Amino acid sequence: MRAVTPHDGVSTLRATVDFGKTGKQTGFIEVPHSVHDDAWGVIPVPVAVISNGRGPTVLLEGGNHGDEYEGPIALGELIRDLDPGMVSGRLIFIPAINLPAVMAASRTSPVDDLNFNRTFPGNPLGSPTQQIAAYVNDVLFPLADAFLDLHSGGSSLAMIASAIIEPVADPAHAKRIQAAVRAFGAPMAVAIDNRGDPRTATASAARAGLTVVGTEMAGAGTVSIDALRLCRRGVRNVLAHLGALPPEMAGPPRAPTPIYALPGPDAYVLATDEGVFEPYHENGAAVRTGEPAGRIHFLNDPSRRPVELAYRADGVLYGRRHPGKVRPGNCCLVVARPLKES
Repeated sequence: MRAVTPHDGVSTLRATVDFGKTGKQTGFIEVPHSVHDDAWGVIPVPVAVISNGRGPTVLLEGGNHGDEYEGPIALGELIRDLDPGMVSGRLIFIPAINLPAVMAASRTSPVDDLNFNRTFPGNPLGSPTQQIAAYVNDVLFPLADAFLDLHSGGSSLAMIASAIIEPVADPAHAKRIQAAVRAFGAPMAVAIDNRGDPRTATASAARAGLTVVGTEMAGAGTVSIDALRLCRRGVRNVLAHLGALPPEMAGPPRAPTPIYALPGPDAYVLATDEGVFEPYHENGAAVRTGEPAGRIHFLNDPSRRPVELAYRADGVLYGRRHPGKVRPGNCCLVVARPLKES
């Protein structure tokens, strides 16, 4: 079925910038939002375009989740600092794509309680989050050759700062993605399929044939000094790798980035009870299947012994839950395993 686009007269979103114009522009993607106190208002999603000469079109997204900060900060700096003469091609920045969530510092949008990164390919006649996803999928992806989606662990996870590989079936496409991810220059790269969910921004961009780079920049609901430094350098590295910025704007060469993958459902240590989780290891620790991973304490019942949880995979501890309070099903720990490349 052919995708419905705004050119079919269905979507009501409007960009105040001209994506075909040379130079630097800043403006908004206006999402009509009729509510009790504002009958004809809009949600003004920030957008910027820096275009000059021939070269690739790269779409750079931050604020997919509103409690992940390194990406929006790094993209805002580039919007302010880049001169169009530095660019070969076109850079389209959407640094706070999920604007209501960004303003609320929330993973999900307070407007419709949706997770933007589980709404693709979107719905041009759906709720605001679904409409924004449809605009990205139907309008912006077709303009682009590559897509950078900058995430952090958010309020619920503290992650090892890393670049993310979106798994794809085509070997040539996979090679392009891995080369761009390695160009980012993170301490590790991790192949993540989000439990096989196809509704993410990177999965949708990959289906459109784009060269896709994701990140997980630390997290824990704060701004990491080291992760922000890495994010700033990594974005420039990828843009130089793609030919959109001159090579001298990239950082110095680093050792090859080792590649890891999440070993399916066994990557996750999940809470079994409601209580407070005590982890046993720091991120980066080597762990083994069956090894005790942590325990859940019951502060309301001191006579009850803690319940111990165990790892279900060998590898390294990649992420830990940040809030101590847990309920059944919460992700407490994430394990990544070195990937043997074909």
